[in-house]
Amino acid sequence: MLVMPLYRRLAAAIVLSSAAWPVLAADPRFSVEGGESFLGGYFSWNEGAPAVFGEAVFDEHAIGHSAFTWAPDITAGWIDGRDIARYRYARTTTRDHIWMLAGGVRLHYGTPDAWYRPLFFSFQPTLHTGRTQGLSSSYEFTSTLGWQGGHWMVALRHSSNAFLHMPNRGENMVLVGITF
Repeated sequence: MLVMPLYRRLAAAIVLSSAAWPVLAADPRFSVEGGESFLGGYFSWNEGAPAVFGEAVFDEHAIGHSAFTWAPDITAGWIDGRDIARYRYARTTTRDHIWMLAGGVRLHYGTPDAWYRPLFFSFQPTLHTGRTQGLSSSYEFTSTLGWQGGHWMVALRHSSNAFLHMPNRGENMVLVGITF
């Protein structure tokens, strides 16, 4: 087993904390989201699985002189396993419970008072546990299209590995949430 010396651990902690400080110093908005997740390519209410997420979105930054803004976005979540008869004997099943951790950017367009301003799109590279017919590698890409009102949100989220590993069905989620 490889053990890192104490001085290297301290140096790594200092470098990581100084790199993360601009994000952590921001005033984040936290959301708790829940809904249903479905295997990509299929939509059957009786084959869905519960999905729960916590999300932190940090301060927005303008993109040049455009009407676009971006904000750092961190998401952690869980998708329940499910027992689907047609996958019972497949090499990868659908029974694994999936824990996910994602980090990326959330994009908005428009002036602060525009009616469409609460509409957002986010993109996040994602790491997760388990393997299913929908999530077949340990890394995925998660994209979300949603509407974030004052203290509520509704979103469509898709996670898949962009055909880097097969099968590549992905998970499609319908989510609603409360924002703090």
